Amino acid sequence: MGFLELVNRRLDHVKAYNSESHYMEHIGLARRWIRRWSKLKCSDLKVDEIERFVVERRKVSAYTANKEIRYLRALFNFGIKREWTAKNPTANIPFLPVEKKIKYIPSKEDVMRVILAADPAIQNYLWTVRETMGRISEINRLTWQDVDFDGRYVVLYTRKKRGGHLTPRKVPMTGRLYDVLSHMYKQRDVTKPWVFWRRQWNRKKREWTEGPYKMRTKIMETLCRKAGVRYFRYHAIRHFGASTLDSANVNVGSIQRILGHENRTTTEIYLHSVGESERKAMEIFERVTNFSHTDSHTELRREKSDFVSY
Repeated sequence: MGFLELVNRRLDHVKAYNSESHYMEHIGLARRWIRRWSKLKCSDLKVDEIERFVVERRKVSAYTANKEIRYLRALFNFGIKREWTAKNPTANIPFLPVEKKIKYIPSKEDVMRVILAADPAIQNYLWTVRETMGRISEINRLTWQDVDFDGRYVVLYTRKKRGGHLTPRKVPMTGRLYDVLSHMYKQRDVTKPWVFWRRQWNRKKREWTEGPYKMRTKIMETLCRKAGVRYFRYHAIRHFGASTLDSANVNVGSIQRILGHENRTTTEIYLHSVGESERKAMEIFERVTNFSHTDSHTELRREKSDFVSY
């Protein structure tokens, strides 16, 4: 099979079975691969060529290079599973070492500044993101049928599950979210099923189209600049919510269910707060070592005096 054909079939599969954001990630990577290898057959693409490509991408970052390896590996495994190609040239290419850093999580004050910097419609959108800790694809997919005012919960659907099925979960409404959605419900267009929708000009069809929100990546950059805070994206609000719950000693199982994670280890990645147990452990350490803040300064002065005398 030609490499271009395999890429197109993989894109069709991802579009059908995965989230919109995942599909858009594949599109960006695929464009780069096609510019380079569109005329090759899958069997013509050798390990050396891919390694040269990975080294080039390493100039951007090790994370970027590893992402190329991971997605190319998935591409060829997809072809092998369907017997369109025989080998995966990325199989033995190792991932590059990455310096992991703690992700930046905005403070409560910065999140509030950004929300207040938005116009009323975007404020409602950001409040819904904050109060549900939902993924953007889940919020964009939200319909009024998914909002239960009597039960005071919303139903969020995600494709981030094995098999690509849309899986629902119930997220209880906070008082703030109840007020926001109640106000929006009273003013809704009854002909539109979506909670958040927009009307836009389709250049290809040369007509106005209506539909749910899509990925709106530039909004946060504009709002952060307007609010005078360090730039963060929608997903950081999700991390902010998880860390806030963790700091309040909410058990990890509850946080996991709210976030919609299949694995507890995924949830733990979101918990960036310094927990109470860690603080108590360091207090014990300080107590056991027998040095108070004052004692340590006294001891240092004594050691300095002894050194000078010697």
